[in-house]
Amino acid sequence: AAVSSARRRLQPGVQRILTQSPPDADWRDVGCGNGELARVLAQRGHRGRYVGLDFSRPLLADAPEKVEFIVADLASDWLTLLPQPRWDVITAFAALHHIPDEALRLQILRQAAAALRADGLFIHSEWQFLNSPRWRKRIQPWARAGLDPSRLDEGDYLLDWRHGGEGLRYVHHFSPEELEALAAASGFRIRETFYSDGKEGNLAVYQIWVKTAR
Repeated sequence: AAVSSARRRLQPGVQRILTQSPPDADWRDVGCGNGELARVLAQRGHRGRYVGLDFSRPLLADAPEKVEFIVADLASDWLTLLPQPRWDVITAFAALHHIPDEALRLQILRQAAAALRADGLFIHSEWQFLNSPRWRKRIQPWARAGLDPSRLDEGDYLLDWRHGGEGLRYVHHFSPEELEALAAASGFRIRETFYSDGKEGNLAVYQIWVKTAR
């Protein structure tokens, strides 16, 4: 309940994205959490279809009624779970940076491209915690999790995670060059990039990708 309550607000960057949202677009929301995006879209008069996907049953249990939600693990072939073949918009806010392994991230992005219509949009955000001195202090050695750092990707970090208790959490820090390469490799071009969130307005990078013809 504490985690769900903390997620019951949209970050400034997400709110900025929604001001550009066509009211009739069909949305698929990866890592939808408790469905706050669906609530806000409804409040804004969104008339298109919305389907949210998340692996957390407790969070989805707190999602709004009369909205479509699916329990899904992004590491699986979640594309087969989507109820229609092509979508206008797929969003993944604060989701990809918790996916380990570059090959798996690329697989997910290619699945997103396959689920979008021609010129469809993939809109996402990634945590830029290295911009925060407070979060830099929470970086932990991989030995605490019993992992060999030589087997990890550049940009992988282990953080002291204190939301709802103490623990450790994997986070990948994306560079601009890495995001550009991933977009090209998965069938997208980058239309817009901006930074938002946090006290300094730079705790997350947001990008809008457009599906390219192949």
